[in-house]
Amino acid sequence: MIVASIDSGFGFFLILNWPQSDSEHLIVSSEQMQNIEKEMFSMGMPVEALMEKVGIGISSWILDRQGLIENGAIVLVGPGHNGGDGLVVARELYMAGVDISIWCPFPLKKELTLKHFHYAIQIGIENLEHKPNSNSNLLWIEALFGLGQSRTIPDEIVHLLNSKKAFSPDRLISIDVPAGLDSDNGNTISNTSCKASSTLSLGLFKSGLIQDSAIDYVGNLERLDIGIPDKILAGFPDTQSLRISFSDLSTFVWPKPSKSKSKYQRGRVLVIAGSEKYKGAASLALNGALASGAGSVSAFLPNSISSYLWTTHPEVLLLGDLNTFQNGSSDFSKVLNEVDLNRFDSILLGPGLGIAEDKNCFGTVLQDFKGLLILDADAINRLSITAKGWNWLNDRKGPTWLTPHLDEFKRLFPLIDCSNPLKAGIEAAKICSASVLLKCAHSVISDPEGKTWQIGQANSSVARAGLGDVLAGFVSGMGAFGLASNKRLDTDLLAASALIHAYAGAACSKGSTASAICTFLCELIKKESS
Repeated sequence: MIVASIDSGFGFFLILNWPQSDSEHLIVSSEQMQNIEKEMFSMGMPVEALMEKVGIGISSWILDRQGLIENGAIVLVGPGHNGGDGLVVARELYMAGVDISIWCPFPLKKELTLKHFHYAIQIGIENLEHKPNSNSNLLWIEALFGLGQSRTIPDEIVHLLNSKKAFSPDRLISIDVPAGLDSDNGNTISNTSCKASSTLSLGLFKSGLIQDSAIDYVGNLERLDIGIPDKILAGFPDTQSLRISFSDLSTFVWPKPSKSKSKYQRGRVLVIAGSEKYKGAASLALNGALASGAGSVSAFLPNSISSYLWTTHPEVLLLGDLNTFQNGSSDFSKVLNEVDLNRFDSILLGPGLGIAEDKNCFGTVLQDFKGLLILDADAINRLSITAKGWNWLNDRKGPTWLTPHLDEFKRLFPLIDCSNPLKAGIEAAKICSASVLLKCAHSVISDPEGKTWQIGQANSSVARAGLGDVLAGFVSGMGAFGLASNKRLDTDLLAASALIHAYAGAACSKGSTASAICTFLCELIKKESS
């Protein structure tokens, strides 16, 4: 783990880069992966040796899952080195006693692949003359194209592969990248791609495999180690994107204030949320803030919510009521002058406020606030229609976290290409000087300096109404907690908070509603903070 010492103005602190920038976490483009292989070859690694290592690794992975090959297997061999990898797999499985055959739908072009093909035939592996029957329980190992695909895949090949997936959905494995999938963007090539049950990413995770557009094609994504030297990995910049998964929660150091601290020294949160139409959003955001463990939560709410707040959230200090526009949405601009905002460590603005054509709601008061400002949902929508739009964020004196879903993101950043959420999040954070949590199946978290994390595990349990409100409240509480505890704020806290929120959705045993997951999230944070 990389350790650095910085002077934050409050004294020197040790900063740990979370998680480690290693093989298990790095996300790379196809060009970066190809350059890694070239560097390994220039250091003396024979191409033949790397292909052996890859093929043996894949065959070992398969042999460890005997249920996959109980009926035998077929390797679909492509013309290049991906096909060569598949032929080594076929050889190793054959030598292990597996009933296996190969099928080569294209002429083989690489000399090394041809050598492995001839050897496979010599030792007795059957080469199918006609396309295999997709209505069988044989394991199919797809080794057609792999990394950096650009050619159009014949429709008959994709149809055959998808017919196999439909008949036996757990018996189609792709080596490195499913045939027909762009390994950088996760988009299909010519609208067609193989749908694998599992994809074994060789060496490092390719960026395209983690994008939402690739989910239905990649299936279960696993990384296969090929022994990339640490010397090469050390050459990546600190801003190289990192894939985070639930296991990384065990290595994150959560903020822990001194036990002697009072409630006002454990994070002070102000929530401005809710409207006549969206009353539940305010309640869920407050629940999220309380789940964080922040010492003090205050709120400005519509009267219809505030009048009975003491019965639902007795822990929350009500500071006043929001005015209501004729369309039922809430006006927050007037209440900003009623309190000293710098009393708070963080302010959450947005959940359930409703849409309003108020182009003057973002003024200097919020810009002058030195604490953490979290803009969510309708606060983002309203900012997008102001004269300055996202440029308003560049004049903020304190840190800002944005938590949009994709449609909200597009409204605020209409000129950013969102076909690749990873790239979109990075670009947005850089131009607006704010950290961005772009909520999607594989959420992206990026800071203005370019450090980026992407959640590698997708779970549909968190794609339910209300979970975004809980997340907004939760990160506002965690941000306040972090500022009060450490007197500084790093975007990795936002990333870890988003990750534990996703974990709560996946692991909660009492249901998948926002309320149930929020309760479980509270339990998780209490355990981490103890």
